[in-house]
Amino acid sequence: MQYRKFGKTGWDVSALGFGCMRLPTSDGGFSSPNVDEPQAIEIIRLGIDLGINYVDTAYPYHMGKSEKVLGKALAGGYRDRVKLVTKSPLFLLNDATDFDRFLAEQMERLRVEHIDLYLLHGLGASRWEKIKELDVLASAEAAIRDGRIGRLGFSFHDDTAAFKTIVDGYDGWAGCLIQHNYMDIENQAGTEGLRYAASHGLPVAIMEPLLGGTLAHPPAEAQAVFDEAQRDWTPAEWALQWLWDQPEVSLVLSGMGSAEQVEANVRAAGESGVGSLTADDHAVIDRAREAFRARMPVPCTRCGYCLPCPNGVNIPSNIEMYNDSVMYCNSDRQRLLYSMRLSADERADVCAACGECEEKCPQDIAIGEWMPKIHEALGGGG
Repeated sequence: MQYRKFGKTGWDVSALGFGCMRLPTSDGGFSSPNVDEPQAIEIIRLGIDLGINYVDTAYPYHMGKSEKVLGKALAGGYRDRVKLVTKSPLFLLNDATDFDRFLAEQMERLRVEHIDLYLLHGLGASRWEKIKELDVLASAEAAIRDGRIGRLGFSFHDDTAAFKTIVDGYDGWAGCLIQHNYMDIENQAGTEGLRYAASHGLPVAIMEPLLGGTLAHPPAEAQAVFDEAQRDWTPAEWALQWLWDQPEVSLVLSGMGSAEQVEANVRAAGESGVGSLTADDHAVIDRAREAFRARMPVPCTRCGYCLPCPNGVNIPSNIEMYNDSVMYCNSDRQRLLYSMRLSADERADVCAACGECEEKCPQDIAIGEWMPKIHEALGGGG
């Protein structure tokens, strides 16, 4: 296992972290509450035995079961071998007392008296305003003083501008968690955000390195690119090595559901290193990215000129989810995101085909024609 410095914390963390959002389940469901506890405990401990020393979970993962199972896995001396990370469920906080109430519940689930790194979950522009209103940072600082948590950080889902605002908005951040992979270089915090955080001394952990597993099973066009490369790497390893190559990346989380996945990812992490990819390797990644993008059916650039929609439709997000479902051959994932991340008032079926957005679109997209197709594919069982 390779280890990296985690910012100014003094920690040496494994290049590979164990993410506990996709533990094995008895029904095979993504983040189902029916966690196969014996198997989950076995593979978490296997990962630690193989050198992983950073484990990450959150209040809602597996509908509350992830923290409980992880607590069991860390019994018998395993707790002392890892940095334990979980997240405050900001979406459930309604008043100033909720922070402490949920933290107490999480510590009970995890069977611990101390959490090494506590992240504010899913920060973005609107939730940043919410935590300021509820004075969450003061509550977190009190928890640091009395030893319930060691350090404070945040996980992030929004755009680069919001990310920079949050990085700059508090001096006490000890780490952050962002979605990043070779397809998301301009999405969410993006490569720009990654480098911005690192330039401010903030360690960055990576989630969704394989986009929920989609980059591990690319369509034929992208697979052909990897097949022609000189490296004997799987598509998953290409994606992971691309991240580990970057000096700004402190560690990469992987949600592993089997011993085989743990062993393969640990082996890949052991071969990783900053600057280990050649110019030819980066060209392979660039070609694979273009192979994915060539599959995109709607030529939307997310410029936002179509907004605001008079009916409230979030046009760019609807199109992005539909494009992703086609690009990555993964409609199930995008249907889930469609139901979770868009309110009913923002979804494609609200479109009245008024044409106002089409007059503004620099790509001349027939938005009114695409919206019913998108809803049928993502919300109508298509």
